[in-house]
Amino acid sequence: MIKPAFIRFTSPSILTTLKANMSTTAATSTTTGTSRSITKSVYAHEVSEGAGATVRRSIGTRELRNLTPFLMLDHFRVLPGAGFPDHPHRGMQTVTYLFQGTFKHEDFLGYCGTLTPGDVQWMTAGRGIAHAEMPIFDPDPAKAEPVEGMQLWIDLPQKDKYIEPEYQDRKAEDIPVIHPKDGVEITVLSGDSHGTNGSVTPVGGAWYLGFKLQKPGASVYQPLPEGYNAFIYIVKGKLQVSDDAKAHDKFNLLVLSAKPGESGVTLTRPADDTGAEEAHFVVIAGKPLDQPIVQYGPFVTCSQRQAMEAIMDYQTGKNGFERAVGWKSKIAKDFRG
Repeated sequence: MIKPAFIRFTSPSILTTLKANMSTTAATSTTTGTSRSITKSVYAHEVSEGAGATVRRSIGTRELRNLTPFLMLDHFRVLPGAGFPDHPHRGMQTVTYLFQGTFKHEDFLGYCGTLTPGDVQWMTAGRGIAHAEMPIFDPDPAKAEPVEGMQLWIDLPQKDKYIEPEYQDRKAEDIPVIHPKDGVEITVLSGDSHGTNGSVTPVGGAWYLGFKLQKPGASVYQPLPEGYNAFIYIVKGKLQVSDDAKAHDKFNLLVLSAKPGESGVTLTRPADDTGAEEAHFVVIAGKPLDQPIVQYGPFVTCSQRQAMEAIMDYQTGKNGFERAVGWKSKIAKDFRG
């Protein structure tokens, strides 16, 4: 997906420290550890993206420019006639996690893939990639359901920004799903949950966990690496965090504290939430990167000079973008007129 804004932050470590100390709720001690609490809540408003698409963006907005190493989070629900045609990336990773429908991918290296519900694609752009991401719909308009999922952008450590591109694609059946307690389902994309390791091993070691609390009052404590920045995004339903009685609704992103001694987070579906809709959310954590962030659209570098070089490399087909010259994807041909 394409992000048009030019943003520069030179002290992400300062942002991390401020967020870690903003907690307004006391941490809760549990039988398994001390829970993180919420330091900031951001509602994901709808914004235009790609070609005719609308997404709900939380990270990458004025309310939350970034949360190192995380650069952007989009919750997309795409209708027929929209998509994300040919565009480049450098210096970052994209994680696409599909909830509903079919999503196709094609890049200038000749790699093609298809995501169906529950699948994930973890793409490391490294020195450069150009690709298209397009939803696929039933030709019968009456049967064409929206394509829904999430895409997360993750910054790469400075030493890894020019590595070769790579993919870690996983089908739903190859991703571990555990049930540590009654009414609790956890999908372990990366990281660890209750002794189960994720199927993806990303550069930088980010954790990505999907949760479904299927019964009112269902609760679970999820350990997280101390010092990692972490957040929750609620896809649907209601959620309580730590010992806070407030129930948070869907489309809210909750930034978690990162104080010494906080070893995880307690997650609970409200006991009075007796509706049919389960609490569906993700918990994502990553090691903060103490490096400048200079971003121009889909190019993420550590200096303005590098950002300008990325633009020139893409335009002239150099330093990783050699195959971009004249390349046009097949899956986005209908968007070229």
